[in-house]
Amino acid sequence: MRLEPVANPSLARRLGYPAAALGATVVIASLLALLAGAEPFGTLGLILQGAAGSKFAALETLNRATPLIFTGLSVAVAFRAKLWNIGAEAQLYAGAIVAVLLGTGALGSPLVLPVSALAAMLAGALVLLGPVLLKTRLGVDEVVTTLLLNFIMLLFVSYLLEGPMKDPMGMGWPKSAALIKEARLPRLVEGLRLHWGFGLALIAAVLVWLVQTRATLGFEMRAVGQNAGAARFAGIPVNAVLVKTALLSGGLAALAGWSEVAGLKGHLSLDLSPGFGYTGIIVAMLAMLHPLGVVVAALFVAGIFVGSDAMSRAAGVPTYIADMLLAVALLLMVLAILLTRFRVVRG
Repeated sequence: MRLEPVANPSLARRLGYPAAALGATVVIASLLALLAGAEPFGTLGLILQGAAGSKFAALETLNRATPLIFTGLSVAVAFRAKLWNIGAEAQLYAGAIVAVLLGTGALGSPLVLPVSALAAMLAGALVLLGPVLLKTRLGVDEVVTTLLLNFIMLLFVSYLLEGPMKDPMGMGWPKSAALIKEARLPRLVEGLRLHWGFGLALIAAVLVWLVQTRATLGFEMRAVGQNAGAARFAGIPVNAVLVKTALLSGGLAALAGWSEVAGLKGHLSLDLSPGFGYTGIIVAMLAMLHPLGVVVAALFVAGIFVGSDAMSRAAGVPTYIADMLLAVALLLMVLAILLTRFRVVRG
């Protein structure tokens, strides 16, 4: 048996295999719930109810989806050009640091929000610029460098929160000083936690889609991702495209940290991200690297996490089932992508 490329996959093939992957995920999730001692369909119903069964639940799902959209877009942009950015977590924290530096009184004008957002994007872009220059100039594997930067950034944040950025009035868990009112993102729904970061994430998804489908850079990114050698032969500056891709990818991931601080938390702490950068990889793969699909995938993943928390309280099932469910969904989606692009031929 061998795999044979499919030149032009039909719409049924491109939609059918991913749909089958999601259906299989539901079946496996039911089996996992059964093994955990719960009633399968009742558990899935509790997850759905916990994620979207009320106004509060739905808005919390949108809140959780906000950083996942940004990190998912970051990964999708990079992976499209075969730039393997595993460091969205480090870029996220870079954006969060800038949000605190400019949002605690250093810049007290009404322009503090747009200025801090742009500065956060610049910080995230610079974090990824180092690994991409090492890749293009010295051939260093960016998977290693971006992954290691995640741990370096967490140690750096820990140092800042124990030293220069520590809230002098804070007690207990180290955190930074709170942002001033002008540096906070307004709420989308008064009295609830959903903030304008979600709206900005949707705008970012549309803009990335336009870049990838309408701009020259999007064409160059796809060309480099499909065959860097052929792209270089055709006159495309491959290294320059990778640098531009890195700047865009790092900036998007940084907006995840900026929006969490400016929109939700109001301060920086070491537990700001429960792995949003890594989960962004799952989101991007589930979306098959499509920017608009990232929004749908982020809502799906956020719904699983929020719904699983509610399900765990109601049914006594461990929340770790959510992690297993996402792992299964990712593996099946990768298989679906493979079967979309290749057919199995006997002999």
